[in-house]
Amino acid sequence: METNYDVIVIGAGPAGYEAAIRASQLGLKTACIDKSLGLDGKPVLGGTCLNWGCIPSKALLDASHKYVEAKDHFAEIGIKTGKVEIDVPAMIERKAAVVKQLTGGIASLFQGNGVDALAGTGKLLSGCNVEFSPHEGDAVVMEAEHVILAPGSVPVDIGAAPLDGDAIVDSTGALEFDAVPKRLGVIGAGVIGLELGSVWSRLGSEVVVLEALDEFLPMADDRVARDALKTFSKQGLDIRLGTRVIESVVGKKGVTIKYQDKDGDQTMEVDKLIVAVGRRPYTQGLLAPDSGVNLDERGFLYVNDLCATDAPNVYAVGDVVRGPMLAHKGMEEGIMVAERIAGHKPLVNYDCVPSVIYTHPEIAWVGKTEAELKASGEAYNVGQFPFAASGRAMAANDTDGFVKIIADAQTDRILGVHIIGLQASELIAQAVIAMEFDASAEDLGLTMFAHPTLGEAVHEAALGVSGNAIHMVNRKKK
Repeated sequence: METNYDVIVIGAGPAGYEAAIRASQLGLKTACIDKSLGLDGKPVLGGTCLNWGCIPSKALLDASHKYVEAKDHFAEIGIKTGKVEIDVPAMIERKAAVVKQLTGGIASLFQGNGVDALAGTGKLLSGCNVEFSPHEGDAVVMEAEHVILAPGSVPVDIGAAPLDGDAIVDSTGALEFDAVPKRLGVIGAGVIGLELGSVWSRLGSEVVVLEALDEFLPMADDRVARDALKTFSKQGLDIRLGTRVIESVVGKKGVTIKYQDKDGDQTMEVDKLIVAVGRRPYTQGLLAPDSGVNLDERGFLYVNDLCATDAPNVYAVGDVVRGPMLAHKGMEEGIMVAERIAGHKPLVNYDCVPSVIYTHPEIAWVGKTEAELKASGEAYNVGQFPFAASGRAMAANDTDGFVKIIADAQTDRILGVHIIGLQASELIAQAVIAMEFDASAEDLGLTMFAHPTLGEAVHEAALGVSGNAIHMVNRKKK
């Protein structure tokens, strides 16, 4: 096997595989090492996102949403059906097929772009040397001019709810249930907890979400968070804030959860328990003591704004470095590093990283919230437009939510966009593009949007910043 490369990437998740492909496209001899094994025990590419995270969860979210639509809402739009039933094994099988197609696609992209895919473990040694330990066979030391570390992240464990792989599971295990739990507990009301809770609630579970924080979705816009909590509660999610789980015991009939809230000690029985309290950088076995790469106080690999570590010619990208653990953020970092190694000078605009929660309604945002601007003392204006006034949303029978645009009071430059509603994950791209080009709310308001579309809500919110919205009564500016 080859042992000398221009670039060696450790990790084939979104950050790593995109870095490897782009480096090879730029003429750099590239290898990508990944140790992941699929459920069949065979090597797989794509990391957590494609195999156990973003993609499989969205497959189940979409399937469960279609089930609810058919069961509860088709009649409202004039479609009559017989009894609508679910087939959980078929859903899981389809999810697995989607994952297999996408991960196989990465293998084809590696082959087509000349990236050497190496199945096994990679450890960074000193001087850009990498110890590669294949799943079968002896370890070899490989030499590289540059190394990109992209090992990703893993779910956080908590002592109060030890995983057993059956009754108490993490986000990966929650994607493999073969039947709908009658009563389901979820620890954590963040992105993962809400998405997984939504899946099984739609399919018939009584879902209780236990969240330690007193505030719901503190990273989101306050109004968005309030509306989301109200909507999710109506959908059947029992979200209990300010709760601290003390103990979880597996018994013959399920899991007994002991927790504390403002009223004192509480006990709850569930059939299954999902632990979704966040993720942590995965650095186990990644670094030799003399690698020269340092970790920060939270366990992330320390990097500068260009994703360079303290070791010469060694970079780190994705979930293992500072910033939000989002696949698209890691992808952009991976491509930036590959480009810079090849002599180009791109940058990642960390002010324009969108976030999405794929519940229904979807939640998406980019930039600053009102709370952040108030705390910093910055003057701003707000435009907001409800989907209840959108003709396209009415036609789709899905009018929950709104679009909110925040702009600088002096320059009118867009500072943040917050959306809760149908296809928020798609609409937020309009905001990201506008902000990437330093657009003002007026720029967006003067842009022509097709009619009728959901995107018109973005247009109207932009007009509303200056009090000029057409399809709603404008609030008088103070």
